Order: sequence, then structure tokens, then C-alpha cells
Amino acid sequence: MLNTVKKLKKHLVTSSLAVALGFSAVASTAAQAADHNWRFANLYGRGTAFGAVYENLAKNIETMSDGRIKVQVLYSGEGVGTSGILGATKTGLVTMGAPFQSMHAGELPAGVVEIGLPGGTDDVAELSTLFHEKGWGKVLTEAYGSQGLVWLDPYIQPPVYIITKKPITSIEDFKGLKIRAPGAYGKFLRNLGASPVSLAWSEIYTSLSTGVIDGSIGSNMIDHRDGNHVEVAKYMYKLPLAGAQVLPIIVNRNAWNKLTPDLKAIVKAATTIHAQEQMTKSKLWESQAVAEMEAKGLQWSPEPSASDREAWAAAGAGLWDEYAAEDKYSKQLIDILRKEQ
Repeated sequence: MLNTVKKLKKHLVTSSLAVALGFSAVASTAAQAADHNWRFANLYGRGTAFGAVYENLAKNIETMSDGRIKVQVLYSGEGVGTSGILGATKTGLVTMGAPFQSMHAGELPAGVVEIGLPGGTDDVAELSTLFHEKGWGKVLTEAYGSQGLVWLDPYIQPPVYIITKKPITSIEDFKGLKIRAPGAYGKFLRNLGASPVSLAWSEIYTSLSTGVIDGSIGSNMIDHRDGNHVEVAKYMYKLPLAGAQVLPIIVNRNAWNKLTPDLKAIVKAATTIHAQEQMTKSKLWESQAVAEMEAKGLQWSPEPSASDREAWAAAGAGLWDEYAAEDKYSKQLIDILRKEQ
């Protein structure tokens, strides 16, 4: 995996960075006040690991543009909630956003396919090829473009796991549980008899502690760690809902069209660097997060039985057809996936 990451890092960064640095060098000869003031809404609170990565993206845009683009970072709950990021970016309330597509299933169905349906691959190279060479990038550019948005380089986060207040010893234990699981994750768990609930990440801890929910997915293990979820829910199920998550950076198209070609190249290069940072750091942080949670009492479920694994696979089997029927962009994405089978 590390070799794959290194190769992909080189593939992602080299061309875009070279272009951007060339433009940045020209800009540095005549530094000036900001021509563009952007607001960037992301998914995480201040002081979290991923919150810092989003802040780095904003800083890179400012630095590489020699200050011609200033970016104000809005953390989770600071003016725009998680469920409002897509809409706020479309209307121009914020200029740039990092949405969690599962919170916007009704607004942009293709985003739920983009993030990764349950049972999806965890192979970084395979995912990169899907987006950059097999056609997903083109489809998603059109899908987001139809809503007045510019879709930039996606980034990959680690597998999605479920933490619960009660131990899960078999698949039957999911029946009746209220679990925070938006989008396709919720539909998957409903197929196992659970009741999915859609909540923002910042609401998980309180909802677990007060009994509003019995468990929750995180976008990854780092989310569970940074949210202190293990304080109120100590059991983790061994099978991941998805092998990886792929999330985009989006920009309001009107704001994007005001940029000069060199600034557009710089923003694209900065998001490419951001994708690489997300990928490399998250793998390290994931193992650290698990160790820290285990030290605080996290317990893993028993090894799932063969019948549990079969039921787990069956729960996601019909989701491809369901999402292919959502809209034309979702169908195009699913059709590409099926060609790869």
C-alpha cells in the first residue's frame, strides 16, 4: 500500500504543481492585495486532525497565488452546518466547500455513488484510475456543473466503521438499533434491520451520550477518535461499511469564472496537493487513532461468522440498482463500475 501511495503521490502532484509554481513565480514578482476573498466551509471542528488539513489547503491557495486569493476557513458549525455545505456553495454564501456527499443524497444523488457504496474497494490505485482514467471524473464534472459548481480533485479517506454502545456479537444485533448513517450507509443498515439517522458529525457525541442514537458511522477511525466517541460508545464492529471514501472539493462556478487562468491552475494544484496530504496522513492517523481508542477501552466485536459475512454482503447487493435509478449521472457512474467487474 505504501508503494502504491508513493506512486500515486508522484502522479497526482508533479504536473499540477509544476504548472502552479510557474504561475506563482510570475505572481511573486508583483505581490498585491487579494483580488478574491473566499470563504471555505469544511466538515470538521477546530483542533481536529482533518480540520488542520483543510486549513493547509486554504494556506496553500493563498501562498501559491501570492496572496491574490485569500481564503477564510469556516469550521463545522461556524455559519454553515454539515448538511448545508452543498447548498451554501451553490448559492455563493461560501465560495468553496468540502461536502460529505451522504448528507446531500436528495440534492446530488451521484455524490452518494462518488463517495463509495458499501462494499467498495480500498485499493487507492484502483480508485484513482476510476476517477482519472475510467471516466468518473468527467461524469462528476458534469453532475456538479449542472448545479452551478466546479468539481476539483477528490481525496481519499480510510474505511468506514460503526461504533455502538452495545456489543455486536452477530448481524442480528443490528436489528432495532438507531445508528447515525446518512445516504447509502443508512440504506445498507436498514437492510440489516437497523434504523438509520442522519446527523452532522458534531452531533454524534451528544446523541450517543443521551441515547438519541445507539451507534454511529464515522467517515473514518480518526473521526471517532477526534469526536471522543469511545467515551460514550465502546464497541466497534469488525467489518467496514466501505473500504474507502472519496470526497470532493467544490467551488461556486460564478466565483471560479472570475479567476484568471493562472489562478485556476493554482487552485487546482493546491487541491491536488490536498488530496495527497489527505491520503498519506490519514493512513498514519488511522493506526494512531485505533491505538488511542483501544487505550481508552475500545473493544472490537468477535470475528464475524461466515453467515454474518454473507448477510453483510447481501445487504449491499441491491444498492447499485437502486442508485443507478436515481438520476442519469448516477447511472453513468454505476455503468462504468459494472464494466470493471
